[in-house]
Amino acid sequence: MKGTNYYATGRRKESVARVWLTPGSGKIIVNKQEVMDYFRRPTLDMIIRQPFGVTDTVGQYDVMATVKGGGLSGQAGAMLLGIARALVQVNEELRKSLRMAGFLTRDPREKERKKYGQPGARKRFQFSKR
Repeated sequence: MKGTNYYATGRRKESVARVWLTPGSGKIIVNKQEVMDYFRRPTLDMIIRQPFGVTDTVGQYDVMATVKGGGLSGQAGAMLLGIARALVQVNEELRKSLRMAGFLTRDPREKERKKYGQPGARKRFQFSKR
């Protein structure tokens, strides 16, 4: 990638997204595929592009990202955080609008661990009175 690169990491659930931002035409590449070829759902594509809409930078930066772990929804959330953090590196003045939209807050919700003596985190084995 030519020009100035901005790098940031985003996490959500079990997913980790490494995001590189470069001045360009708004092209988004995820794991060497076009964004719609990888995520296949318009909703997830919309989630990923939200930081650009909030900061009025639509079509100004190319995104190259590698995502690992979790499902598609978690990966999209991780990319959202990564893109938002990279945009703050580009221009510190964008921090306020991204913060107001909630894009710079790492979602802390994780899967609860399975407990011993039961089939899941909260589920119990069937109780029989007799």
